[in-house]
Amino acid sequence: MKLSRPVSWFLLAFGVWSWFIWITFVKNLWKDGSGLAFDDAGDPTAYFWVHLLLAVASFLLGTVIGVIGFRGVRALRREAAHRTPEPPSSSSSAS
Repeated sequence: MKLSRPVSWFLLAFGVWSWFIWITFVKNLWKDGSGLAFDDAGDPTAYFWVHLLLAVASFLLGTVIGVIGFRGVRALRREAAHRTPEPPSSSSSAS
């Protein structure tokens, strides 16, 4: 299967975006002081575990999607580098 250039770049950007967003979310979840992520004793709550599981799943999906996009971009660049330009036509028109 061959991906187009826009699709490859979109998938790569999605993978990077996913990592950026979910790393930020996990940092905020870890520092949560509202009582949602950790109870009064400092133990993780169900809210914490569910959202940590969502973040891990999103990391994995974002990584897979980003790798697919990266491989698509790399394949397109390799194809462009191996493509040889056609030699100019050597037909001369004598009038």
